[in-house]
Amino acid sequence: MDTRLATAFILITVAIDSIGIGLIFPVMPDLLREVAGADLAAAAVWGGILTAAFALMQFLFGPIVGNLSDRFGRRPVLLISLLVMALDYLAMAVAATIWLLLLARVVAGIAAATHSTANAFMADISQPGARAKNFGLVGAAFGIGFVAGPLIGGLLAGIDTRAPFWAAAAMAAANLGFGYFVLPETVTDRIRRPFTWVRANPLSSFRAIGRLPGLGRLLAIHFTYTVAFYVYPSVWAYYGQARFGWDPFMIGVSLAVFGLCIALVQAFGVAPAIRLWGEKRTALYGMLVDVGAFVAYGFLTSGAWALIFTPIAAISGVAGPALGALMSNATPDDQQGELQGILTSLTAVAMGISPLVMTLIFAAFTRETAPIHAPGAPFLVSAALMVVCVAILVARPRAGARA
Repeated sequence: MDTRLATAFILITVAIDSIGIGLIFPVMPDLLREVAGADLAAAAVWGGILTAAFALMQFLFGPIVGNLSDRFGRRPVLLISLLVMALDYLAMAVAATIWLLLLARVVAGIAAATHSTANAFMADISQPGARAKNFGLVGAAFGIGFVAGPLIGGLLAGIDTRAPFWAAAAMAAANLGFGYFVLPETVTDRIRRPFTWVRANPLSSFRAIGRLPGLGRLLAIHFTYTVAFYVYPSVWAYYGQARFGWDPFMIGVSLAVFGLCIALVQAFGVAPAIRLWGEKRTALYGMLVDVGAFVAYGFLTSGAWALIFTPIAAISGVAGPALGALMSNATPDDQQGELQGILTSLTAVAMGISPLVMTLIFAAFTRETAPIHAPGAPFLVSAALMVVCVAILVARPRAGARA
């Protein structure tokens, strides 16, 4: 197998997939107000509920999907996932009630294995020393797609609030067709592992991976980091409207700028940072940048300054790939899919907690009856959580453990 072609395909797959996801972000506040008949604060809470439902399904099914990919291969998991996602976007395009939107998010959460399976694919074709760089490329591809997605979504929102969902369905279907013809399989008999329901249980998977030296601390950091970082997709669209008076197009522009900056950092910054500092210190420095960025967004009152500050905040993008490499390097080859399934579950729990907490905090500080009008309050909570991540990472490991 030509690893360069395989790498190129998976990056294109992730980029096209993220375009479909980014398309719908700018329109969500208006869509939820339309469907639920709610104000911005209540729409934000509904947005948190939909995201939490999606996350719960990812938690329950992430290890199952990861173990299935270790047994049956990355190819079928990716293709089936893309098919279901295309159907999910179609359902959201025609949904007339909040309950149909909720059902669509539940189904999408079950099938949302694309990113974790892509990471497992990259782990399959990478030497251990190159995993941080390749995980960074996956993150960069996601960011590139995220640049185009919100811009297109913001433009389509001017036509109709449902137009981005039709476009997202078309993107997912096109990606499915592309993958059917060119996606190779990387799971060989050497690393293929039997599937068992006991192992696919989220708690059993956690125990299996948690027995590996150093993984417990890193998984705790990953969870807390994700809760904090997920403040961006949880409240950014609502924050932009409340703090700066942005419309869907301007929200799309701001998300595109952030996606572009993250993509550049992860494409060109991760590998040099790893060579200079190593995985652990790269993760640490990225998290410290996050602390500063969250504090800044907590107090900024100018939309122009929020955009100007974005490239600085994006430097933190080195942290995720570095942390992923630390965990992947500590995991055997025949458990890479299982690790990614567990990370999907942890991310899902964090994605369930973060939107609920962040949107409730946003609503509490933006309602007409709020004692203080502070749309940036969720970012200050995220800054505190990121400090916790830093503290865990720098703490001395227990004897016999390794970070």
